[in-house]
Amino acid sequence: MKWSWKLTRIAGIDVYVHATFFILIAWIALSYWQVEGTLAAVISGVGFILALFTCVVLHEFGHALTARRYGIRTRHITLLPIGGVAALEGMPKDPKQEIVVALAGPAVNMVIALGLWLWLTVSNAPVPADQISLTGGPFLERLMIINVVLAVFNLLPAFPMDGGRVLRAALAMRMDRIRATQAAAKIGQGLALWLGFIGLLYNPFLMFIALFVWIGAAAEAGMEQIKSTLSDATVGSAMLTDYKILSPDDPLSRAIELTMAGSQTDFPVLVDDVMVGVLGQAELLKGLQARGEQARVGDWMQREVQSADVDEPVEKVMERLQSCHCRLLAVTKGDWLVGIVNLDNIMELIRIQAALQEQQGRGQMKWGA
Repeated sequence: MKWSWKLTRIAGIDVYVHATFFILIAWIALSYWQVEGTLAAVISGVGFILALFTCVVLHEFGHALTARRYGIRTRHITLLPIGGVAALEGMPKDPKQEIVVALAGPAVNMVIALGLWLWLTVSNAPVPADQISLTGGPFLERLMIINVVLAVFNLLPAFPMDGGRVLRAALAMRMDRIRATQAAAKIGQGLALWLGFIGLLYNPFLMFIALFVWIGAAAEAGMEQIKSTLSDATVGSAMLTDYKILSPDDPLSRAIELTMAGSQTDFPVLVDDVMVGVLGQAELLKGLQARGEQARVGDWMQREVQSADVDEPVEKVMERLQSCHCRLLAVTKGDWLVGIVNLDNIMELIRIQAALQEQQGRGQMKWGA
């Protein structure tokens, strides 16, 4: 994710923080200063938020480490002002395993809350919950309550919360995954409408949550539809076989000619039929601005080249393109380069497959009628 910085690496998983998270910290610090007017209050307020987001990261590690048990890797965990995101490479196909992975996060929050409650019970009498708020009350009591709130909130039956995934997995035990996802998404959007209505009457912040839930439900349904469309497709059906190539010794003026002559904007750079780099539009423009059109392609191309086997599933290749920050992949068959593929090719395949599926669905309806 752009504008993210790596904090640490735990259990083989990189933890990043997004730049906007620091805006939240600054806003919290300013709010406490305006209300209390003391440095101690600012430190206490910021410290509580950092402790809260530590619990959020532990929540995401609950998902990540549980998914690892089922052979699913986590690319990274990113901390955002609205929470944390564990970038799992996928979810288990077995609904029971998906439920376990989804519940692992809230379970971590409940374990933290239980641990704090035991500590407070042993050390001194806990403060009654009605005397605790997010801005007032003892530090540990507030942290205990907020972990319970996090667990309950994440169990709401709506995407992108964990409860939405639990609901989808439960429905998938009785129907196919696509229908289960669509049903869960509709339930989630119904909940979003209810939250939005309550927000209009009582708390405008609920309207923000409602928008978040509505968009998350639609995105999950759309992503599952894409996965279904690509379920049986290999990269060979999406790759581009008619493309122009460059040599490292070519001037950038050659790339300009090829760009103006067609629609191709990303050019594989080959030496003796071996792909050694990629010259994209961004690299071309940088080279032109810095050295002019006679600059060598080899001085400006991306040198990191990744490849995919012609029989590799398109879904996996799409995930790699989204995570590797590379413009295209070399498609190989054995030791031979047989094509190239980028996200534009895959999206075109998705549109074609979706149109074919829609046409087939209409044909079946007419036959049934």
